[in-house]
This record gives sequence, structure tokens and C-alpha cells, in this order.
Amino acid sequence: MRNPETTKHDYGHGMLIAGSYGKMGCAILAARAALRSGCGLVSVHLPGRCVDPMQAAFPEAMVSIDPSPTLFTSVPENLGHYTALAVGPGIGTDETTAAALHTLLSTRPQMVPLVLDADALNILAQHPDWLPQATDAIVTPHEREYQRLFGDADPAEMAKQHHITIVKKAHHTRVCAPDGRLYENHTGNAAMATAGSGDVLTGMLLGMLAANIGHADTFTIACGAVQLHGQIGDMLVSQQSQSSLLASDLVEGLKNVSTDISAC
Repeated sequence: MRNPETTKHDYGHGMLIAGSYGKMGCAILAARAALRSGCGLVSVHLPGRCVDPMQAAFPEAMVSIDPSPTLFTSVPENLGHYTALAVGPGIGTDETTAAALHTLLSTRPQMVPLVLDADALNILAQHPDWLPQATDAIVTPHEREYQRLFGDADPAEMAKQHHITIVKKAHHTRVCAPDGRLYENHTGNAAMATAGSGDVLTGMLLGMLAANIGHADTFTIACGAVQLHGQIGDMLVSQQSQSSLLASDLVEGLKNVSTDISAC
């Protein structure tokens, strides 16, 4: 239970960099999942033409507006103001977007946890020499993204080598910490193989990192988010068919679980 004397500022502020013109669904899903996961505030950095769809679909989000009308091309100001960052869903791999990601990686405050997903990983695969700048981040590749990044290398070894936490999404998602800790998840089901499911997980990671009520470490939060993501999927398929599940159902399912890591 929350202390009745608290305000939204006591539960962290997540910054999500996601979306491009024509790919706003992933940003909306991730932003909604972040706020449903316990943080007090969520800001989303968006291209100019994407602001109205976000504010119409998710009025609780604040927006930071990129100079470009269609792409992520400029890093938001004052990144140290946020308690967690996430970047990648739907941003594309344009050269100007890649340059903005490089600026983000090279200037981000090291004390602010970072999640890299989707197109952020695709850009890193094109620029593997940037990986040292991702130190301490959580990266969330599915199988094909992992292959582009690391080939056939063992994820536990890659986590140690690059000092990152790897969430390798699969039937049994594995979480590998840079200190050698490993977790294999056994919640979730095939219904979650649907568009936007990974964006919801990114939002959950952002929200839980931003709030971090129990002051858990990055690995513990990553494991908790993965476990809860699958748990919600399992609850939903007890009520509906596997083929009917939508990623937005997973966001709504967050209402029925606690994202306090100490409760996982």
C-alpha cells in the first residue's frame, strides 16, 4: 500500500523515447504500460506530428517535442531530471535517428537506468562500436535482434563482456546480469506472440525502474517485470482465447497485479 502522504513526485518520472510518424502504437502502448507499472509521471519524446495522437490516446502522458515532424533526431533536455529512460520502440533506423541515439548514449547520466529495445537495438547492431556506451543498460532483444547484435554468442557471456543486463525474449525468456546471475522465466504463453507485446514489457521496465519502490537492483527489476508480463498473459488466457489477445489487453491486465518487486 502507498503512504497516504505521498504525491506523484515520490514515485519517479520515466522518459520514453519512442515512435515515429506512422508507428505511434508502440509508443502509446509502452507509455501506458509505464504509468500502469507504478511510476508517478511519464514523459514521451515524440516527433512533432506524433504529439496529437499520443495526447488523444493517453492524456496522462506529458510530451517532449522533437524538432523533426516525423523522426527522433534530438535528445530531450535535462535527462538527469528523470529517474529512468527507455528508447527504441518504433523510432526507425534513419541516419539522423542513429546520430541522436549515439548522442543519448554518450551523454546520458550514468545514475539514470536505461532500457534499450527494438530499433535502438537495430541501430546498435549497425554500429557495434557503440556498445561500450551502453554500459549498465537493460537490452531486450528477441531472437532475431539478438542474432544481429551478438550472433551465436552466449547471452550470459555477452552480459558480462559488455556489462549490460540482457533480457533475451523467447518462450522461456532469459535474464542475464553482468555479475553472472541468471534467471529463466516460466510464465507466459503463445498468446503473447502478438504485435506490441514487447513494447508493453519495455513500458513495464521503464515504469518499474522509475518507481523502484523497494530500491531493488536492475537485474531484480528486470526479472520481476518479465515474470509479471508473463503472469498477466497467463491470467488473460484463462478468460479468452489465445488467438484473441492484444497487447493493449496486457496493459489493462496490469490493474490486477502488484508491480512492487518485493511482492513478486
